[in-house]
Amino acid sequence: MTPLRLLADIGGTNIRLAWQDQPGSPLHDARVLPCAQFPTVEAAIRAYLAEVDIATPREAALGIANPVTGDAVRMTNHSWSFSQQALKESLGLQRLVVINDFTALALALPTLTPAQLRQVGGGAAVPGCAVALVGPGTGLGVSGLVYPPGASAGVPLAGEGGHVTLAAQTPLEQEVLAILQARYGHVSAERAVCGAGLVDLYHAVRQLAGQAGQAGVEVSSAAQVSERALQAQDPVALQAMELFCGFLGSVAGNLALTLGARGGVYLGGGMVARWGAWFDQSPFRARFEAKGRFQPYLASIPCWVIDPSAAPALQGAARALDLAD
Repeated sequence: MTPLRLLADIGGTNIRLAWQDQPGSPLHDARVLPCAQFPTVEAAIRAYLAEVDIATPREAALGIANPVTGDAVRMTNHSWSFSQQALKESLGLQRLVVINDFTALALALPTLTPAQLRQVGGGAAVPGCAVALVGPGTGLGVSGLVYPPGASAGVPLAGEGGHVTLAAQTPLEQEVLAILQARYGHVSAERAVCGAGLVDLYHAVRQLAGQAGQAGVEVSSAAQVSERALQAQDPVALQAMELFCGFLGSVAGNLALTLGARGGVYLGGGMVARWGAWFDQSPFRARFEAKGRFQPYLASIPCWVIDPSAAPALQGAARALDLAD
């Protein structure tokens, strides 16, 4: 039998795929494939279909890490680009839905169970209020759900909040942002709060400490920085991670205020989840609440770290197909 649905969550580093027999059914044959191994998104999809030995489904939903504003899709943090109509025709799909990956994740938020979440501060969520979503990975995804009066389900947001201008709150942050500005010009939140951003923060701290250019230090990935910080207790790496979490707290607090997200703030992506209990004691929560007169307002808002192992964005892609019916 030809499966009904193909689901994909496409980030700047990996593409996650699975398929469904029908709406509401379990996900089958979930796989994670490196984007760099395939020249196009179609090639990755065809490789997946061959690997799990199924025919092309009748319909597909793709959550992808970039704006989706028309037929042409071009990724922000990867080289893939495609026409939605051409991809639909080439794969022989009856229906194709393409949305931002964090819009897909936002659609999945109401389905998450307590076992898939770890709370970091705050009180209880207020039912019916907006919820916020932010998540660092290859980039910085931002979305949320808002609840119009009388609505039975949240309406997902499709924006590019990861590219808002990042602001410094301490003298050290001002110095670090000056280094990033000299390199990039505009310093967005994503320039610091993502995998590559953590690496940039690490090297900026080294530069300020007079360690730049020293032999024997080759750090080019977020995993290397976090390993140096959490395993080797390298003070420079620890300071870079603390800067990262402080910036993330500021961005998440800004988003919570903007949306009135008394329904809670969800932290997606894989980076924060991998840091476990260390993150809970990081500067994140204090900076989330550090909004002057609105500190008590934010102190009551719960934040949750999402367990990425359940592939919630794939569930959100399936929900997008449900809503498109």
